[in-house]
Amino acid sequence: MIEQGDDMVIKQRSQDEDGDRRLRVMVLGGTGFLGQPVCRRLADHGHDVVAVARHARHLGSGVAVRALDLAEAQVDDVAALLAEVDPDVVVNAAGGMWGLTEEQMVAVNVTLVERLVAAAGRLPRRIRLVQLGSVHEYGLVPIGASMPETMTPAPVMPYGEFKVRCAEVIAEAHRQGALEGVTLRIGNVIGAGQPRHSLLGVVAGKLREAQLAGGRARLELAPLGSQRDFVGLGEVVAAIVLAVTRPGVGGHVINIGRGVAASARDMVQLLIDASEVPTDLVEAERTGPAETTWQRLDIALAAELLGWSPSDDLYAEMKQLWEHSVARVPA
Repeated sequence: MIEQGDDMVIKQRSQDEDGDRRLRVMVLGGTGFLGQPVCRRLADHGHDVVAVARHARHLGSGVAVRALDLAEAQVDDVAALLAEVDPDVVVNAAGGMWGLTEEQMVAVNVTLVERLVAAAGRLPRRIRLVQLGSVHEYGLVPIGASMPETMTPAPVMPYGEFKVRCAEVIAEAHRQGALEGVTLRIGNVIGAGQPRHSLLGVVAGKLREAQLAGGRARLELAPLGSQRDFVGLGEVVAAIVLAVTRPGVGGHVINIGRGVAASARDMVQLLIDASEVPTDLVEAERTGPAETTWQRLDIALAAELLGWSPSDDLYAEMKQLWEHSVARVPA
């Protein structure tokens, strides 16, 4: 086991080879909603980036792409890829929940992380692993309360449970010295490329259909009163890049959100405003308890460890979400 501190391995290699903090970063799920902009931002900052995804496709200059089905890959497959790429840092932007069965969620979240950690343990040196977790790991808190990293997770949905298991696996690997692990618990992300099965992805699709038809949109949606911590995609990407490069983050769970609880209704209305599509919004009456009543992240640790703070304005991100939807479904 390497005896140097959490960040010395990364610093020493980068300085010896390149004279500065240029890193080799492997991004799992590198063509996805979060992974693709992370790859681009890292490449723009001068790092060597390798994206890993089920299907290889061009992501622009400075980003190499390796094809590997991470849901099916065995430990030997992941270890071989790590040995080939020889990364300083791995960002796990793979996983997900939208449109997946519970079995599929286990495979692309928990099993993937377990195999990744096992494969990383075979490397001759210690790498940093940045895990993209979720606000849903915490569950619910009373209205008006915030969720600090010291809060004991109590997820109310399977996806949150699976993400907690991922964080625990990484934390244990960090304690054992197998890797330098950090988990970012991220709020509900808004931005270009929103997953089609998400609430805002569905709404954007219906607004685009109405725009192309030249009529009014009619949105008949479930109750939208739940308040959650929504955060812009660009802000999240900036935080991930900082988690890749900043010293002193190993062994931490760090919340990434706006520190503000806003209703899903407000977000839908913001998207309607950004689209400028005339819309009738019809919201069903609630007949049972909300899946998530209130979520607000405490983001003080992100400011302390990453020097990161979010923007208060989500309109620009929502506008980009809409413009991407228009481009995705051309006239």
